[in-house]
Amino acid sequence: MEQLNGLDSMFLYLEQPGLPMTISTVSIYDPSRAPQGPVRFKDILKTFENGIPKASVFRRRLVTVPGNLDHPYWIEDPDFDLEFHVRHIALPKPGDWRQLYIQLARLQARPIDRSRPLWEAYVIEGLNQLDGVPPGSFALMLKVHHAAMDGKTGINLFLAMHDFDPVAPASEGEILVPREPMPSAASLLYNTAKNYTARSLGAVGIARDYGRRLWRVQRAKREGLIHDIEGKTHVRFNDAPSANRSVARYRISREQCQQVRRLISGATINDVMLAVISGAQREYLASKGELPEHTLVAGCPVDVRNRNNRDQEHNLVGIMNVALCTDIADPFKRFRTVHKEALAAKAYHQSLGPDLVNSTTQLIPPYLLGWGVKGFLRVADRMPGVQNVLISNVPGIEVPVYFAGARMIDAFGLGPVLPHCNLFHTVSSMLDHLSISINACRQALPDPEFYIECLDRSWQSLYDCVDSSARRVRSFKPAAEKARGAA
Repeated sequence: MEQLNGLDSMFLYLEQPGLPMTISTVSIYDPSRAPQGPVRFKDILKTFENGIPKASVFRRRLVTVPGNLDHPYWIEDPDFDLEFHVRHIALPKPGDWRQLYIQLARLQARPIDRSRPLWEAYVIEGLNQLDGVPPGSFALMLKVHHAAMDGKTGINLFLAMHDFDPVAPASEGEILVPREPMPSAASLLYNTAKNYTARSLGAVGIARDYGRRLWRVQRAKREGLIHDIEGKTHVRFNDAPSANRSVARYRISREQCQQVRRLISGATINDVMLAVISGAQREYLASKGELPEHTLVAGCPVDVRNRNNRDQEHNLVGIMNVALCTDIADPFKRFRTVHKEALAAKAYHQSLGPDLVNSTTQLIPPYLLGWGVKGFLRVADRMPGVQNVLISNVPGIEVPVYFAGARMIDAFGLGPVLPHCNLFHTVSSMLDHLSISINACRQALPDPEFYIECLDRSWQSLYDCVDSSARRVRSFKPAAEKARGAA
């Protein structure tokens, strides 16, 4: 039995009807050269079964404390049933990209059953008209509750399910899944009393630590190393979200991104992606007559693990606020300024302390944290946006990998819509390209295909800044990405 930390629990408290806190990965596989021949559903089930001992996320379920007086616990599910979690579906004909995105949006909008381990997997067949995808391929959507996984945990989960060689799923013997009896209410309440005592003893030290953090921030401001972002504003992506979702994705050549990155000394691929999204936001909101005078702000989740906790499976993330410079029209000037703002945001984040969110959620008594989240949800859509959109950079796959013997040929991620921030961009890489995938409230983004066009024009305007002598790679715009949809 292991207790959730404060941030794990906060994602449970944030979840409301129509607002599932779910992270998803979507992978597409070509089974044509699988060593065992056709990849059947039983092969996929066996691959999951083989991965279960390697990743506790698959096996653990929640146990709540009576009266919600303390954060919940994880236990090894005593009634684990693999076939409840792995489902088999198919797209209707013609099975094109638009239909796939619509299906993903519908699945992403559904909550996960909290009475079982917090994950679901959907094997999706019928991919008949996905340009660039071989016939007979299948997709796999893996949904996991954010309380059980952050980006780092997701990488470990992904590796548990994949091989670096095309091997058939091992089928010798039955995999024994650990199981654990339900704890008694008395034992949970006894642990609660101990936890409250520990929090009280640690409160003074944590308050003193906060004082040191604030002093570092003020000193950095006086020295001109960091600054506050002025003029934060409210846009359509900060309204209360509906229960419906829009899903879409845009791809960019990795080599072309490197060419753009090299335009500015010290710039990163992440800076390039921020600039592309900035231009798309500028065009999209302007088309609605809603472009604010001041810049939009992106919330960028960052991993805050260190060598002392790098193997922990809890959520250990902070949030870094970056000005997107949507008030700048020129694409190169905007890219250069976004790079500077990203550096300033990193300095601010370090001055305040990367583990601030985790420290705060650990200090606040659980029942107060739950009440505070519920109060925030009632007023969030009337507040100026702290972050207008979310942009998460997730490490991708640099080498070929295989699932049930089938080679992965494409992959991207989907982050959760949040109460005050209902457009989530996930930036990920896959061999020779990068993806910007979006999960959004359909009410705020009813036309995801137009937003993808905005991303395309923003990228092309930025790539036009590259000197013509550097244009050795033809524009990466596969036909597979022309059709996009929403649900």
